[in-house]
Amino acid sequence: MKDRFGAAKNSNFPLPLSSLTRPAERNKASFSTAGVATPQTATQNAAQSVPSPAPHRAAYPGQKTGAAPSKSHSEAMQRAQPAAPIPPRPDLMVSEAIRRAMVARVAKQGVQDPVVLAALESVPRHMFIEPAMSAQAYVDASLPIGHHQTISQPYIVARMIEVMLNGGKFGGKLGRVLEIGTGCGYQAAVLARVAQEVYSIERIKPLHELAKSNLRPLRISNLRLQYGDGMLGLPQVAPFDGIILAAAGLEVPRALLEQLAIGGRLVAPVGAQVQHLQLITRSGKAEWTSETLEGCHFVPLRPGIA
Repeated sequence: MKDRFGAAKNSNFPLPLSSLTRPAERNKASFSTAGVATPQTATQNAAQSVPSPAPHRAAYPGQKTGAAPSKSHSEAMQRAQPAAPIPPRPDLMVSEAIRRAMVARVAKQGVQDPVVLAALESVPRHMFIEPAMSAQAYVDASLPIGHHQTISQPYIVARMIEVMLNGGKFGGKLGRVLEIGTGCGYQAAVLARVAQEVYSIERIKPLHELAKSNLRPLRISNLRLQYGDGMLGLPQVAPFDGIILAAAGLEVPRALLEQLAIGGRLVAPVGAQVQHLQLITRSGKAEWTSETLEGCHFVPLRPGIA
């Protein structure tokens, strides 16, 4: 049987994944956990320069007409001057209407789940990119975030979450979700709107720190960031109702398949130069089925940490 993209459905698993699995002792790797519930403060006070007041007529007995005020009087007047207003940052001036327009475009491309669309609209994407790129924040395109990585385009974020969310045994509601490849933290923030618990792993230390910084102002209490090898997953927290990969491997690592709950769904890009989204459902203790969806393009899935 083929899906609407012309791809075969219901291939049997496990797949021959020995080339991608890690030795058993790698599962003992420790991870650093970072909560994201404290607000970020990065505003600096604007410098101000207050001119000395002009000479004025006597305001109290004994003061000569035209004499300059005393030093203490000048300092008191200077302290009384209001601080210069701090101009708003350009990346914080992005209109909500632009974000709604982005979501409308994603809906026209085929994403229909109202929970996913509402989650996409609620997350300010401009907070996850450099301020200089704010004008491109709501364009439906991937953007660079450094370290040869990108923030995924809004459509593919919504599409992958919708595929993972719909059609499973959870009735459109996810419990525990694992994300492989935190990047700048954007997709993790959207996931946190549709799942009760979200764990996200990033293998590149500076990006792990960037995601913590980006997410802190949003005060998301059901999201936990991990620094480590995403190909190993998080066996100490498994099983997961859903797993989503933000990087493409030739095949899905066996460790991740085994950490999927029975009835759970995993969505991942698979391939090298030519990639396709793949939906894997765990149908039994040692049984998985797969379905190939549409074409896509992601950065490569790599082992280890950097």
